[in-house]
Amino acid sequence: MDTETVIVAAPVAGERQEHHSYIDWPAVIGGVVLASAISLVLLAFGSAIGLSFANFEAGADVNPIWIAIAAASWLLWVQISSFMAGGYLTGRLRRRFNDATEDESDIRDGAHGLLVWAGALVVGAVIAVGGIGAAVNAVGSTVSTLTAAAANVAGDAAEGGLDPQAYFVDTLFRAPPGSVPAVGSLQDYRGEAMRILANGAVTGTVSDPDKTYLAQLVSANTGLSPEDATTRVNEVLTAVDQVRAQAADAAEAARKWTVLGAFLTAASLLVSGAGAYWAAMKGSNHRDKNTVIPGFGRF
Repeated sequence: MDTETVIVAAPVAGERQEHHSYIDWPAVIGGVVLASAISLVLLAFGSAIGLSFANFEAGADVNPIWIAIAAASWLLWVQISSFMAGGYLTGRLRRRFNDATEDESDIRDGAHGLLVWAGALVVGAVIAVGGIGAAVNAVGSTVSTLTAAAANVAGDAAEGGLDPQAYFVDTLFRAPPGSVPAVGSLQDYRGEAMRILANGAVTGTVSDPDKTYLAQLVSANTGLSPEDATTRVNEVLTAVDQVRAQAADAAEAARKWTVLGAFLTAASLLVSGAGAYWAAMKGSNHRDKNTVIPGFGRF
C-alpha cells in the first residue's frame, strides 16, 4: 500500500508572511482598555485624597501652590504610568511579521504604543465630554427650577435680591442709629441711585456731579447732614470699588490657573506619548526574548 508523506515547511526568518495590515488592532485595543482602566482608577484614588488638579483645597496653614504642584505631579504620574502600561501590553501582544529588520520592527512596535496613546486620549475625551454634558444638563435643570420658584416672588423683592448693587443701595438709605427713618417710599430714590451705581460700574467711575446728587438723596431721606451723607456715599463707593477689584483679581487668578493647567496637561500628554512609544518597544523586546517578569510567571 502506497503511503504519502506530507511535509510542512516552517516559516523561515525573513520570509514574507501573508497579512492584511501591519497594525495589530486587537493588541492596540487591549492596550487602550488597560491604559484607560489604570488612569480611571488612579485618578479616582487621587480625587479621594484631594489630589484633584481641577478642584483642590488647602488648609489655612498650607500654601495652595504646593497643593497645585502635588496635584500636577500626580496627574503626570497617572498619565505616564497608565500609557506606558498600555503600550507595554500592546508591544508584548503584537504579532511580529518577519519581513523587516530589527530597527523597522522596533518602529512598528513603537507606533503601536502611539496608537494606544491616541486611542486612550479619544476614550478620555469622550468620557470628559459626557461628564460635562451631564453637568450642563444638571445645571440647566437647577436653573429652570430656580427660575420657576423666583417667578412666584414679588417683583420688587426679586429685583432687590438678584441685583448685585442692591446691598450697597440699601446702605445708602440706612437711617443713623437712634434716628427715625424718613417717612414715605424710597422706591424711586433707590431706583435712581441704583442706576447711578450701574452707570459707574459700566464707565469705571462715578462722576462728581453724581456723587453730589447721591449725597443729596441720602441726606434728604436719612436725616444725615450733607457732610455725613457725602461721607457715606464715599464709603459705599469705596466698598463697591473694592468688590470690583476683588472680582477682577479672582478672574485673573482663574485665568492664570487655567492656562497653567492646560500647559501642564499638554506637556504631560506629550511625555506620556513618548513613554507609550518606549514601553511598546520594550514590551516587544521582552516578547522576542521570551522574558519572564518576576512575579508574573508560573507559580
